[in-house]
Amino acid sequence: MSKFVVGLRGGIGTGKSTVSELFADAGIVVADADISARTVVEPGKPAYEAIVERFGESVVQKDGTLDRPVLRELVFSDNDHRLFVEKQTHSSIVEDLLNITSSADSDYAILVLSTGIGRNPMMHRLLVVDAPLENQISRVMQRDNNTHEQVAAILRAQPDRKARMTDADDVIINDGEQHELALEVQKLHQLYLALSTGGN
Repeated sequence: MSKFVVGLRGGIGTGKSTVSELFADAGIVVADADISARTVVEPGKPAYEAIVERFGESVVQKDGTLDRPVLRELVFSDNDHRLFVEKQTHSSIVEDLLNITSSADSDYAILVLSTGIGRNPMMHRLLVVDAPLENQISRVMQRDNNTHEQVAAILRAQPDRKARMTDADDVIINDGEQHELALEVQKLHQLYLALSTGGN
């Protein structure tokens, strides 16, 4: 893969999606692991079949698609369930992300990774988006209509903030207004353009 790839990570509710949208608005191709994760569990795909076989019809909506909130609750309440779903989906997600980043027609690509820590061999640089814990909780409660306890369970299953920051080349603390976030992204966009074309 010759394309310059910037990994983008952040815990739930940090504003990672907003940051990726700002890069997309600047004309940068974005490969999002969450979107790829939805694609690989569409009805008829192997991961879908394995998940339904394990969890039963309770995770299937009337239209035949997976009921993501129900599955999320199962996955984040039991580590064995989470590991099973990850095993079923991981290689297909990676393949989809590789296809998107390697065929990107922008000067660099953004690779949005849901969770995890450390560097990924697909990326040349790592940007981490962070936010104060209370901001994360309130954003997720509002966005997903989750209870405080549900959000806390999801946060417990994710790497802690210190671990996420360890390998970051760049960090955005998303604790301000939208226009401040846009300015931060614009600065990084200029840096990544320079790096992707061999400039300094």
